[in-house]
Amino acid sequence: MVTILLAAVKKTATAQAGGDGAARVSTAPIWLGVLGAVTLSGAFAAVLTFSVSVLSSQGQEAVGGLLSVFAVGLVTAMIFWMRRTAATLSSHLRGEVARAAAIGTGALTITAFLSVGREGLETTLFLWTAARASGQTVAPLVGAAIGIAAAVLLCWLLYRRAVHLNVGVFFNRTAIALIVIAAGVLAYGLGDLQDANFLPGHAWIAFDLTAHIDPTSWWASIITGITELSPKMTVLQVTAYLAYLVVVIPAFVNAGRAAKAAASPAAASRVAASTVAAGAEAASPAGPVPNPAPAADPDPAPALARASAAASPAPGPSRWERLAGGRPWAVAGVLVAVPALAAGLTIVALPAAAGNAADAVTVSQTECAPEFTAAESGNQTFTVANTSGLAGEVNLDNAAGAVVGEIETLGPGTSAPLSADLGAGSYVFKCFMGSQAAIASQTVQVTAKTVTNGPAPVAVKPVTLAELTPPNKLYQAYAAAQLKDLAGQVATIKADLGRKDITQAKTDWLAAQLDWERVGASYDSFGDLGLAVDGLPTGFVEGVNDPGFTGLHRLEYGLWHGQSAAVLLSVTNVLAKNVATVEKNLTSDDLAGDPTQLPLRVHEIIEDALRDHLSGVDDEGGNAAYAQTWADTQVDRAVLGYESALINDRDPGLVATAKGELSTLDTALLATRTSSGQWQSLTAVSLGQRQHVDAAIGALLETLAVVPDLLEVPPTH
Repeated sequence: MVTILLAAVKKTATAQAGGDGAARVSTAPIWLGVLGAVTLSGAFAAVLTFSVSVLSSQGQEAVGGLLSVFAVGLVTAMIFWMRRTAATLSSHLRGEVARAAAIGTGALTITAFLSVGREGLETTLFLWTAARASGQTVAPLVGAAIGIAAAVLLCWLLYRRAVHLNVGVFFNRTAIALIVIAAGVLAYGLGDLQDANFLPGHAWIAFDLTAHIDPTSWWASIITGITELSPKMTVLQVTAYLAYLVVVIPAFVNAGRAAKAAASPAAASRVAASTVAAGAEAASPAGPVPNPAPAADPDPAPALARASAAASPAPGPSRWERLAGGRPWAVAGVLVAVPALAAGLTIVALPAAAGNAADAVTVSQTECAPEFTAAESGNQTFTVANTSGLAGEVNLDNAAGAVVGEIETLGPGTSAPLSADLGAGSYVFKCFMGSQAAIASQTVQVTAKTVTNGPAPVAVKPVTLAELTPPNKLYQAYAAAQLKDLAGQVATIKADLGRKDITQAKTDWLAAQLDWERVGASYDSFGDLGLAVDGLPTGFVEGVNDPGFTGLHRLEYGLWHGQSAAVLLSVTNVLAKNVATVEKNLTSDDLAGDPTQLPLRVHEIIEDALRDHLSGVDDEGGNAAYAQTWADTQVDRAVLGYESALINDRDPGLVATAKGELSTLDTALLATRTSSGQWQSLTAVSLGQRQHVDAAIGALLETLAVVPDLLEVPPTH
């Protein structure tokens, strides 16, 4: 826009000088207007940053989420607006400049301010939300600065006619990338609203790749920076992301096709162009404009309408336009000072966050929060900056070693808030960066305030490996018994197939599948062996026909798709061998031998049921979604029981709540069976039955979501 405005000023000045090219062009009014627009954008950014910083963490999540969604709305509207107007943007701005030049240079300043200001506000909001999505501040701003510098260079080349650019074609080819980025910002914003409890389902995880992907790695950071996607996303985020792309991309493409289909014949276009040119010549104070540009509208109707308007006498300048006409510096002063003053007054008027002092501490390779020398009781937020060049975890512990606040993953070169409720006592920061030995800050003594209100601060006592080992051994024994039952059931299926009794094999397959569910190998926690027993065809080149697709679901597919007993017998033989291997290796760290995985299992078992069973993802024809989920509640109840003592020490009442919700889910699941006790499919049950199951599993997931944090073993390096 700045380039078009500068070119329009030069062209208008040349026309007013008689077209001899000798006119001296002053671009100062344009640059003054741009300065005002940049000041407005900066003021908006300052208000966003400082106003959000005084909110609670939940309030920051809510505001960030709402602004992200709003930014996506603005960008989407801008995309379709540019789709309609890109071809006529230059002619429109030239007309505005010509009119402003006739009034005075001050009017040119206002024209530049209005033209650039809106885009500046949209850009500011989009960059602000993108920075929040990345969890960083410096890196996104550096990237934005590089992008803006490249844009400035391109525009300078355009102005100097060193390069030529078709704005419409350029925008149409880059808009798809912008749509993809906007979809990511939308998903991130909805995630913020879920974290703020404005939207439900923050525990309904669609996928979690953090165990396999380091979010701080360079390539993951690039993907996240470009798409705003993260290795862990909820069902709502994924659904919104895909829905946005499915709706907006076709609509954008169709809008372009509609514009081309509505294009007029060449003759009508020439008539419209001639009429517009004639109107421009008549309206120009200096007479005909040299070499008038042809109209670029694909549709003659808008061009004819503007031609008619151009032929009519243009409205005279308003009183304010005449007042500003000859005073560009005064106008610029107002445009710069008013936004800056308004932002300053707004920031000063913001209420201070009670008990939420923002203390900055740093983490390096040799020091952990050396700035931590004093603290007050009550709620306190520390901004932790990582200058170590390593990713790691930062905890704030009390004298008993209990964690009162933590940042689980702090990437290199990033900052993150750590909030904690501090009571009377001593506190110390502990930093676990990369593979280095743990570093601790000095111990700070906090004295209680004279008047205290509200509940005592909550601290979570770290669990030790020794404490988790006995419950994990109980789980191993439970899983071994289920595997023994599974092995016997697989042998029964082999006998069924030997008799070519497919009907009985289907019945026995369900029993075997439920035995496997009761093992508790959720979220691929048994690795390749678990996938061999219960994997899906997803990812295999040949799908269900791929030799790598083995196990219970391969058998399910064959039983319900008419494959012969002989073929299925070979599948069952492979299954029997894989089950035996799992039995043999059950206590290895690759399966169930790592006690630190037990706290994750109690949540992931139910999360796995929602992700795979109740979504129908793993149904290969057996329609066993509700039956498998019911088996999952049984193993989940067992695992919860093994961990109950440790959980109750840290959150009394949570186990009782979870057990009650497990019973509610069981009741809802059993209600999906027929009167004869047969399990029904996802599509056969009534809407009310489905909703009862969904509500029950959602509530249970919300409750169990805190268990992995409660029973987290802190780093020991």
